[in-house]
Amino acid sequence: MVKKLLLTLSIIALSLFGTGFWLKSLIPPPQDHVALAQTSPSDLNYLQQITPEKRGKILAVVTSTDTLGNSGQSTGYELTELSRPYYVFTANGFEVDIASTAGGIPPVVIDKDDMGPFDYAFLNDKIAQRKVNHTIPIEQVQSEDYQAVFFVGGKGAMFDFPDNPSVQKLVRQTYISGGVIGAVCHGPAALVNVKLPGGEPLLANRRVSGFTNEEELFLIPDAPQLFPFLLEDGLRQSGAIFEPGPAYLKQISIDGRLLTGQNPWSVWPLAEAMVEALGNQPTPRSLTPAELTVELLLTYEQQGIAPAQKKLLRITEHKGAIIDRRLLAMHGIVAIMRGQLGKAVDIVRLLAQAKSLQVS
Repeated sequence: MVKKLLLTLSIIALSLFGTGFWLKSLIPPPQDHVALAQTSPSDLNYLQQITPEKRGKILAVVTSTDTLGNSGQSTGYELTELSRPYYVFTANGFEVDIASTAGGIPPVVIDKDDMGPFDYAFLNDKIAQRKVNHTIPIEQVQSEDYQAVFFVGGKGAMFDFPDNPSVQKLVRQTYISGGVIGAVCHGPAALVNVKLPGGEPLLANRRVSGFTNEEELFLIPDAPQLFPFLLEDGLRQSGAIFEPGPAYLKQISIDGRLLTGQNPWSVWPLAEAMVEALGNQPTPRSLTPAELTVELLLTYEQQGIAPAQKKLLRITEHKGAIIDRRLLAMHGIVAIMRGQLGKAVDIVRLLAQAKSLQVS
């Protein structure tokens, strides 16, 4: 009996070990960040087709808050939420200025796992870095100089955007003069207290997106104690029609000249939608592996596993198109943490298919 039990346990242990080894084999090693860190703007094909037409100026606004409430944790603006729209706007003929609530050098959050060629190129871009290191104090901004204003995300925005009179003035004047307003992730915090000249809230009955309560509380369970308010709650209380998408996948809302995005995965389409709102056809751009992965996951969320598998096959048929298997695996881990075991199994199936297709 004991021998049989030991044999059974040994078989189970070996099976679990083999399964774990197989699962690990589906996830590729991290990117070579040492090599990526050498990327310059001249290395990006997208930036070699910059629209020669000068179309005016867009202002990007970042937070100056460097601490997450009373937690002692550092915060700031998210680099990827500035670098990527910066290059979308630049490639489409717009000059980009950068402002912050305090001026000078703003605090930045750099997550290595999220960094890609565009983000490293931004860090090596002398012109962009000069602007970042000498941001315009928000009270000195002249709204009439800009066709659009874009509020960059980052948790710090929850503290110094909502009640800043200069932020409110900039939003109000840009909007009533016919300009475009964009904001992503926590950036829509800039909009919650803005009132139009007649006293009506800017967001009243307007469709908007922003970082959701679901996303916030999963990452920071004590967020209600750390933040002045949860962004989704603040937007709803300002009269907005809040449009949440699936957690950690792209979602943008377009309501006339007011354009908002839910999270970092919404940055690319939001920036290009702003270019369109300004009356221009965006410069063609190849989707990044992360974007293709988000498209795949959206297909899964909306249609199920079989359509997602077909979508994956179509993606890999295009030359140079690859899936970010590490990002796909991350969503699988999140599914397990949330008790969505069926979803986790489906994502593993997609991971195995992606590896097989990419290897072949």
